[in-house]
Amino acid sequence: MKLVKATQPTMYFIGVTTAKSSIMKVFPEWANALGIDAVMKGIDIAIHEKPEVYREVVEFIKNDELSMGALVTTHKIDLYNAAKNMFEYLDSHALAFGELSSISKLDGKLCGHAKDPISAGLSLDEFVPENYFKDTRSEVLIMGAGGSAISMGFHLTQKKFRGNYPSKIVISNRSQPRLTEIEKIFKKLDPGGIEFEYHLTPEPGQNDEVLHTLKPGALVVNATGLGKDRPGSPLTGDAIFPKDALVWEINYRGDLLFMHQALGQKEKQNLTIIDGWKYFIYGWTSVISEVFHIPIEGETLDKCDEIASKFRG
Repeated sequence: MKLVKATQPTMYFIGVTTAKSSIMKVFPEWANALGIDAVMKGIDIAIHEKPEVYREVVEFIKNDELSMGALVTTHKIDLYNAAKNMFEYLDSHALAFGELSSISKLDGKLCGHAKDPISAGLSLDEFVPENYFKDTRSEVLIMGAGGSAISMGFHLTQKKFRGNYPSKIVISNRSQPRLTEIEKIFKKLDPGGIEFEYHLTPEPGQNDEVLHTLKPGALVVNATGLGKDRPGSPLTGDAIFPKDALVWEINYRGDLLFMHQALGQKEKQNLTIIDGWKYFIYGWTSVISEVFHIPIEGETLDKCDEIASKFRG
């Protein structure tokens, strides 16, 4: 990791394999359409790095005049835990969920926002039919217990959905600390009327077992990062999706093995399969809006989606 003083307004992408992301091609086109005079640079950090690494990155952005801000992926929880005291402002979602996906500056203050609760919610609303859980009483399985999983849980348990909650929300994760933390958060979010389950699944096949307990019509989500930054899937080749399931692969790039597993069963199990493209669009535009203090919504958002689609692999 080499941090070099910016010579022009710069927004950063803090991730693991940033050079592979479509944003590197998309951002210049977006900047032109939005009237932003800035460039995009990636900062690659190993998964679960030491706290001092995250602090070094935050300190660099904070003190470098032309470093405008950053989008954070994969490291949302680790970066928050390591550097939260370096921010003059943290929004309510960042404080509540212990994560941040947006770093920006305003009036001399370094600001941190958790935008995922909004972008994850918009993405879910795109493909989950209205009143789906009210009509089906379906369950939800989220594999992974990071920031994206927290954001999905927040969205699905909002009071505005009372009467349209999943009958059960199941979280599986390969490590216990994150599982313990998300359970604490969901206990605070619990609006009543939803059953919660938590499964430690460090070994291959354990997620398959959890999957096989679900009823038809379940929403099944890969929020592990497997298939994007690291190859593979949280499921083995023996996994069988529930009939009529909604299957969401929140990634849009990588080997996407989880999505290909679902596609192999699409007809037999009558699956509806969605990738993470819209999540990508909503996530990036919400952070760019914060970093450069410009609204990106309505026709402007549609234009950004149209531009980005040209670069979709």
